[in-house]
Amino acid sequence: MSKNQEGLAGVVAGKSAISTVGQQGKGLQYRGYEIHDLAKFASFEEVAYLLIYGELPSQKKLLQYQKKLASFRSLPDALKIVLEQIPKSTHPMDVLRTACSMLGTLEPEDTTDKQTDIADRLIALFPGILLYWYHFQNSNNRIETASAELSTAAYFLKLLHGKDPSSSHIETLNVSLILYAEHEFNASTFAARVTAATGSDFYSAICSAIGTLRGPLHGGANEEALKLIQKFKTPAEAEAGIESMLQNKQLIMGFGHRVYTDSDPRSDIIKSCSKQLADELGDISVFPVSEQIEKKIWQEKKLFPNLDFYSASAYHFCDIPMEMFTPLFVISRTSGWAAHIIEQRSDNKLIRPISDYIGPEPRPFVSITDRA
Repeated sequence: MSKNQEGLAGVVAGKSAISTVGQQGKGLQYRGYEIHDLAKFASFEEVAYLLIYGELPSQKKLLQYQKKLASFRSLPDALKIVLEQIPKSTHPMDVLRTACSMLGTLEPEDTTDKQTDIADRLIALFPGILLYWYHFQNSNNRIETASAELSTAAYFLKLLHGKDPSSSHIETLNVSLILYAEHEFNASTFAARVTAATGSDFYSAICSAIGTLRGPLHGGANEEALKLIQKFKTPAEAEAGIESMLQNKQLIMGFGHRVYTDSDPRSDIIKSCSKQLADELGDISVFPVSEQIEKKIWQEKKLFPNLDFYSASAYHFCDIPMEMFTPLFVISRTSGWAAHIIEQRSDNKLIRPISDYIGPEPRPFVSITDRA
């Protein structure tokens, strides 16, 4: 393996009909649909249906699907008991991983005929799982997760804040869920496919994906981006601060991408959402600082912001706690993970690559009494 292929960079690891990422002239598409069109015209539920079932739903099928997701939101009592035992200090990604594993024991996959129902159940349950644990641990409140709300974005925000969210907050989160839903053979998706390829169950594959996304080199960049932005009160402070960080060779999260060379096609979409919310709030700090950081990084390093960078301020303007940024990624990406698990199973072959050996040459075994 050549040096530039380490980490499997540029290596084709399989075939997929789900999405295309970073290919010349194609940008990002989900099953042939361009990401800007989906973000502008679709709901997250339409996109989840597209990814899992292969085509955009009719109006009738979309309503049926939204009602199906809504009907799946009640948490099993046994799962509530588990969530109440998870300490407040736990990383929320660990909460989702643990809950997914527990659900696999309560509602096991006895046959692959259930796989789309399991996918839909997880998409429907993850917001309630996260927020049931969050509210119980922070206020000892056992919230009711059942809801007839048709929008996943509206459902999450209402469950989080205990009141009806604004239309702009709903739209921003809806767009974000669409943008995060799928991204080809990224680390967590590939982990899910590797697990699925062994013949393991759906829940195990999703747990593998959650565990992989938990790593800061994959998920979590939007959290780090907000921490960076909040270090500075003005664009001038940001200019000087970023200059110092670059001189000290500090890692700056939220910029560049393994598969994009010129820009992340999702970034301008979420940046527009963030700008709209900033204008509504009269923000004179967070968004201007973000733009200055973007400008400085481009000037000095020719690195563009990826989806995570402006997602940070967008989520912040929606009053979403920072620790929920990556779990929101899970809620969205479960649709993409599910699509890949289903696709892997449809024409399965065990994924088992080889490595270039760089260890010692063959050598004789030395008796323990003769070793130095």
